[in-house]
Amino acid sequence: MQQKPKRSFNPHRQKNNTQQNYGEAKIELTPAKPNTLRIIPLGGMEEVGRNMTVFEYNSDIVILDMGLQFPEEDMPGIDYVIPNTEYLAGKEKNIKAVIFSHGHLDHIGAAPILLKKLNYPEVLGRPLTMEMIKHRMEDFDKGSSKKLKTTYIKALDEKYTLGNFALSFFQIDHAIMDAVGVILETPAATVIHPGDWTIEKDPTTGRDIIHYTHLANLKKPGIPTILMMEALGAVNTKTPVTEKEMMGNINKLIGGAPGRTIVATFSSQIERIKQIMEFAAANNKKVALDGFSMKMNIELATKLGYIKVPKDVVISIDRLKDYPDNKVIVICTGAQGEEMAALPRIIAGNHKYITIKKDDTIIFSSSVIPGNERTVQRVKDNIYRLSDNVYHNDIMNVHASGHTNIDGIKQMLSEVKPDYLIPVYGNHFMLKEAARIAYGMGWTKDKVIVPDNGSIITFEKGVAGSQVLKEKVPVNYVFVDGLGVGDVGEIVLRDRQMLAQDGMFMIVAVVDRQTGQVKGSPDIVSRGFVYLRESKDLLTQTRKKVIEIVSKSGGQGKTENWSYVKDEIRNKIGDFLFAKTERRPMILPVVIEV
Repeated sequence: MQQKPKRSFNPHRQKNNTQQNYGEAKIELTPAKPNTLRIIPLGGMEEVGRNMTVFEYNSDIVILDMGLQFPEEDMPGIDYVIPNTEYLAGKEKNIKAVIFSHGHLDHIGAAPILLKKLNYPEVLGRPLTMEMIKHRMEDFDKGSSKKLKTTYIKALDEKYTLGNFALSFFQIDHAIMDAVGVILETPAATVIHPGDWTIEKDPTTGRDIIHYTHLANLKKPGIPTILMMEALGAVNTKTPVTEKEMMGNINKLIGGAPGRTIVATFSSQIERIKQIMEFAAANNKKVALDGFSMKMNIELATKLGYIKVPKDVVISIDRLKDYPDNKVIVICTGAQGEEMAALPRIIAGNHKYITIKKDDTIIFSSSVIPGNERTVQRVKDNIYRLSDNVYHNDIMNVHASGHTNIDGIKQMLSEVKPDYLIPVYGNHFMLKEAARIAYGMGWTKDKVIVPDNGSIITFEKGVAGSQVLKEKVPVNYVFVDGLGVGDVGEIVLRDRQMLAQDGMFMIVAVVDRQTGQVKGSPDIVSRGFVYLRESKDLLTQTRKKVIEIVSKSGGQGKTENWSYVKDEIRNKIGDFLFAKTERRPMILPVVIEV
């Protein structure tokens, strides 16, 4: 049987790790030239998530978004990952504002930690986005939202002056209410940043299809326009599912469901949840919401007047039993397999009020977040065992993505007609594929900049062209684990990986101080390596090896450097166990002098 390759920590993610402790050192870089716009992504250019970009002109700084990234499989115990803000240490007073493009966690998730770290600069965003940030801050640190200096963007035609930056907005389509595109004008260049976006060809809201031709009018003589375009759709060749088609399919499934309907979707899909509630009201059905974040988002949207919940349609989850099965709809979180979300608890049989029946209809109205493929597949496998009526986008269009495809990227480029393109928000290959699309449309390579996290991209006033500096700012991962922020570094993560892969092997040897010899037989504790009761021969050989190592290393009671002895035990027993088992557990030697 082929041996499974061991996962190893990816050093490329740590390439700018100039220090282990988070945010203590002031970063020394080549000073910026006067009258030069510097664009510095702190995250989101080599992964999906952790989106945060710094814009700097002379001494003024504007920040766009503060997102988190969900942990990867080789990050055991990590809750999420946030951007590193070491570059901003000592520049907190220069930050004119932090702008939030929309309320998804990959854009606001790090705000409670980073806003505090940066001494609570002014924040700008649309009302729903701002309310979601406030709630997240209160969950993280009670009372912290009261320290915010907030500006609510109530209309898209509002304009703001932030030092050398002129800020304005434009409408975009995305999978959450109040998402906006951002325009930052400086004397050196104008940045057009749609954030996350798609092009909805058949809106259910009755509004016109959004076009971006008006953004081409931002051009001014001698001032280049830069389009920072999300690249997630650069590998998507599928025809987008329209909102109207998706809702038609969902309504058809709900209307014909023999039993209960359980719709699993993202908590931020407020418009979709609203439409399902309206369908339920029109068809004499009841809706139960399950998931803290989903209930909170609906409450916020209702409070802001964005939606109106139909009267007497929503019931509490504990009242499901009071109605016939085919008259109830459960809308819940957990389509990504999140451990504590509603759907995984229902599947596992740990839900207080819901047990899945064979005639229940389960609808996955969500896409798979990159990196979650295996987890989502396990959820689907388990749900298929419990229900005979499972639907997802692989078999029916029951979800419309908030991200565009290749044709949408071409449309954006042809309508905006920027002077420069910077693909953003995706893995490196996605950014490169977005660049390839531009080249195919006649763009030259000097007009397309594919950045890394930490890249410093400059545009100098009155000077043609752009420059990407050789040096980069630190962007090593900052891990959040429980209440700890940045206290889990590469070494701790390597230890966790080793424990997860091959377990732990503790050796306790009691040594006579006078003779330097082991007294009795060394004690061995094994966790996640071998089952001790079934490995007696291996343990006997290991104990003999330990006694030999201590005897040779310790001499005749003259050894004072027991650290050397422990290193010898760790290395030689590690080699011995690997030779016997082809596994290398974490060896923890303990030497006690008596």
